Parts: sequence; C-alpha cells; structure tokens
Amino acid sequence: MAQKYRIYINQKVILLTESTPARVELYEQLDQQSFELKSFFSKVSGSSSPLYYYILCDDAKAVLKKIIKSNVLIEAAGGLVKNSKGDYLFIYRNEKWDLPKGKLEKGEKPKEGAVREVEEECGIRIGDCGKKIINTYHVYTLKGEVVLKKTYWYKMKYKGKAKLKPQTEEGITDVQWFDKGRIATVTGNTFPSIVDVLWKRDLLTEIPVPLSE
Repeated sequence: MAQKYRIYINQKVILLTESTPARVELYEQLDQQSFELKSFFSKVSGSSSPLYYYILCDDAKAVLKKIIKSNVLIEAAGGLVKNSKGDYLFIYRNEKWDLPKGKLEKGEKPKEGAVREVEEECGIRIGDCGKKIINTYHVYTLKGEVVLKKTYWYKMKYKGKAKLKPQTEEGITDVQWFDKGRIATVTGNTFPSIVDVLWKRDLLTEIPVPLSE
C-alpha cells in the first residue's frame, strides 16, 4: 500500500504521497527537490492560498524523515479517552475544541507523556492506555522560530466518575464528555490534526478531502 503522510499548517495540508491524489484538481503540486518547510510556511501562513498541496514521491516516509531532520522538532503526546458509557473526552482551549495533549518532558516516553497530559489537563486518572492511534504533524511558530510538532495519539479508557477539572493555567476553559452524536460539534470547530485522530477511530460521518486520499 502506498504510504501517505499529512503535515498541517493551520487549515492547510501538505500531503506527502506515493500516488497522485484521486481529487488532484483540488490540490497544488509542490516540487519535492526544491521544497523547504520554513519558506513554505512563511509563504502560505495566514494567506488565502489554496488549502491542499501534495508532494509526489517514491518514498513518502523518507521525505518525511528529511523534513523532520531539517527542522526544529517538538514531540508531544495525547489521548482519545473513552468512558464506560462510550463517550469521548474533549477540552476547550483557544476558542476551539481539542483533545488533551502536551509536550513530552525530557526522557519521557510518548505513552507515559500522553497519560500524564490527559490527567493534568482534565483532572482524572486514566485506567488504561492502549495502542497508538496515529502520529500527527503540524507547523507553527514558537518564539519567532518555525517548528514542526509531532504528536503521538493513544486510545485510553476511563471507568471512574470523577468531576472533570480543566487545567485553567494551560488556557483550558472547559472539559466535556461527548457522545458519538455530538462529535460533529467538535469537528465543526477544531484543528485538522484532531480530525485526523477522529477519522482513524471511525468517529466521522463525513471524511474531509485530505483524509479521503
């Protein structure tokens, strides 16, 4: 199977792919040899340029590794938590719905960091952390420098009944459980990388263009 990876810049996506996108008319192709993430970020960030881009390559994983190696990488981890009722846990931060996550501490393993961040941001104790769902990638600026964040996402279970407590010092103003019927509320006001996670867990009724490729 052809490998594909997505790197997000706000609402825009760069698709690293070993095959031409099925809906190629929606995409602008980028040249693999001349592509440079920092300059591309400066070009499209905050602009009205197209939403979808793709880089056609023989080895998508190798291209991703090259991009990671040539940029500042920040590693983070988080979780998609499901309770005994089948509801999913979301936080509200910076006027958007999000999943609990945060940067890994020095020497911390991704799974350990994911559990710690969920517990700190939501005020609960995770009973079980399962397999990894997906890794997501997005680009932003930190102290004036362009950085690439890699986030490891894990399946988690919670069986308790503790009152949710948002970590306000991290800018989280609300924490809520959502049943599957309310997931559309989240996808209507969240980040593309979060949609990636939900799609991997079959929680979307409609699949956005970059995920359908």
